[in-house]
Amino acid sequence: MNNPLDLVDVTSDLVSVEWLQKHYNASNLILLDGTINKVISPAAIRIPNARYFDIKQKFSDISAPFPSTLPSKSQFESEAQGLGIYNDSVIIVYDDKGIYSSARVWWLFKVFGFKNVAVLDGGLPQWQLKGFQVENYNEDCYDKGDFIAGFQPQLMTDFKGLQEYITEEDTLIVDARSKDRFMCKVDEPREGLRRGTIPNSKNLPYTTLFNGYIMKPKKELLKIFNTLVANETQIVFSCGSGITACILALGATLCNYNNLIVYDGSWTEYGSLTP
Repeated sequence: MNNPLDLVDVTSDLVSVEWLQKHYNASNLILLDGTINKVISPAAIRIPNARYFDIKQKFSDISAPFPSTLPSKSQFESEAQGLGIYNDSVIIVYDDKGIYSSARVWWLFKVFGFKNVAVLDGGLPQWQLKGFQVENYNEDCYDKGDFIAGFQPQLMTDFKGLQEYITEEDTLIVDARSKDRFMCKVDEPREGLRRGTIPNSKNLPYTTLFNGYIMKPKKELLKIFNTLVANETQIVFSCGSGITACILALGATLCNYNNLIVYDGSWTEYGSLTP
């Protein structure tokens, strides 16, 4: 049994690198490296004791036609247990870009009913900027955890569900892609995917939420979101493939917005299924 004096809790969806430096030896804390498409080798670096959360191969439905598709409840539960995650764990997730795919990991845990999870503000770059220790990856094995998923379907939508949101007056659809992609001025990075925009959507490039590697203060985030949100009572976030939409969901969560939804397939799905 864990010593209560060695335990830690999170009260926010975002924690600083200084907070992690102080608490990362807590017995109930699990640190996840959520870097997308990372090659794990002895040369790869991590924050000490981090476990690799493989979005593409283990925490996505690889049989789906679109990238990074939401996995099944049983798949997510099994893979999370394999990482040694328990129901009473506290999870901190980071990536090597600052805040990028780590927000997707954070949102996935929310979708599958886990609340004690937070994103590391600034991720690995901010950690290194502060001069904190890193180490090389090892071949780690973990005791199987007892994590039990509880699917929260209201937090995600698909192509069919989006059709209803497009026409609902109380719903705002926000696209996290760059302005040039949203305005159809440049090609999509995915080969063969047409340019375009979801009807009735507004643009908020995810990069707008950052000062360097870290998230802007809540006061500044509120100003950004308040310029977009009028009388809508729910917000649907989209992007290219469901990754950076979760960054907007994180920012909105920090601003205490409710009824937040991520469009899982995002423009990759919508642009493929519509003329």
